[in-house]
Amino acid sequence: MEELFNSFKNAFERLDEALKGEKTTLNRDAAIQRFEFVIELSWKCIQKFLGEQKIICRSPKECLKEAFKFSLIEDDPKWLEAFDDRNLTAHTYNEKIAEIIYGRLSDYLEIFSKLKETLKDKIEKN
Repeated sequence: MEELFNSFKNAFERLDEALKGEKTTLNRDAAIQRFEFVIELSWKCIQKFLGEQKIICRSPKECLKEAFKFSLIEDDPKWLEAFDDRNLTAHTYNEKIAEIIYGRLSDYLEIFSKLKETLKDKIEKN
């Protein structure tokens, strides 16, 4: 769990770093790629943590539901929006969509940060 969590923390820090940089096409694309890493690692961390609690979830949305029940995350629509955006960036490439999603990435930092802190606290208690 710790190794996966560290990967999530590092990916989160790199996303935050990319979003603080100058807006260029290259930086926008890098931020989107880093966002994809963070969103994937977020649900994998949730899945792994819940699995250690004997709670099985097999998909991102199923894991989000269980994470909410287990108080790992708040019931925030940004989680579903973030996964929808990840699906758009992972399966299509369109300049207009890239610009729209890039404009929303800063909005997702808060939910990722809260998950990071909650997981950190729960891991330290175990």
